[in-house]
Amino acid sequence: MEIAHVHFYVENAPAWRDWCVDYLGFTAVNSGISSNHTCTEMVQSGAICFLLSSPLLPTSPVAVFLRQHPPGVADIAFAVTDVAAAIAQAAAQGATILEPIQEYLGYKCGKIAAWGGMTHTLMEKPAGGKRETRDRPMFTAIDHLVLNVPVGELERAVAWYKNVLDLQPQQAFKIKTDRSGLYSQVLVSRNGSVQLPINEPASSNSQIQEFLTVNRGAGIQHIALRTSNLISAIAQLRSRGLSLLSVPQTYYSQLKKRTEFRLSPLELEAIAQQEILVDWQANSQNALLLQIFTQPIFAQPTFFFEFIERRFQAQGFGEGNFRALFEAIESEQIKRGTLQ
Repeated sequence: MEIAHVHFYVENAPAWRDWCVDYLGFTAVNSGISSNHTCTEMVQSGAICFLLSSPLLPTSPVAVFLRQHPPGVADIAFAVTDVAAAIAQAAAQGATILEPIQEYLGYKCGKIAAWGGMTHTLMEKPAGGKRETRDRPMFTAIDHLVLNVPVGELERAVAWYKNVLDLQPQQAFKIKTDRSGLYSQVLVSRNGSVQLPINEPASSNSQIQEFLTVNRGAGIQHIALRTSNLISAIAQLRSRGLSLLSVPQTYYSQLKKRTEFRLSPLELEAIAQQEILVDWQANSQNALLLQIFTQPIFAQPTFFFEFIERRFQAQGFGEGNFRALFEAIESEQIKRGTLQ
């Protein structure tokens, strides 16, 4: 299983196409799938493909979605080897089949209802059908997607993705600060290509709960885009004016005192200048995970992007950074008045 594309429902698809091109360096592609009621744009970067749809008429499915939720991820499409078997498995596990198997974007596919207001398109793609790119894009693949669910739904959501899509539970963890917290369970496809952490709020004022309240239900909180050189990528994004989450400089004064990993003073200085978070694995001095987060990209404080670099097959999701990340997000919540 692989991620084929992510479908965003937005108020102005051409504007968000331009945003992806201007800020993230994506390439616009002619989707050829707009209709009389919906405008759909497509952008790509490496193996990443986003569809962006906005309503042309009140009857558009996008208009229906936007009456119930703010702009965000409406559908995640997965490429599978046998779509008929995947749909049959989903139906046998009680999933709602929204669209039977048909042709879409040149592939056999079906659609099922997923968690919250989201859906999943299951697409049958030929083996080795990688998306070709002529250039060297800044971002090459989707590293992981994060789903937020309400209190009490974490176990049921994990069971649903395990039974319906055969995702396997990996590590679980709890993050707590002086103000708020979350519970998280990571799910991974058997081939490792799909990584889906699912979060549940551990307090009423958690940033997870703020997302759920504003989003009016469960949904994708962020998508992590992978790059081979995060320092260079973030310097470019900053030069383009992209708003990124600020990290206190005290984080870097503590980081420079650590001796567990190999980073030159020059690289540490560059990391601090770009306000990048660094995590490492205790059993490897070389395996480093570098990550940084945008501010919410839409008007409401819901969806944001993460940018990530994994050195020497670093695993995990920056658990060592979660407290620093949570405190940075809490700082933004305090500015919005949603956290005291």
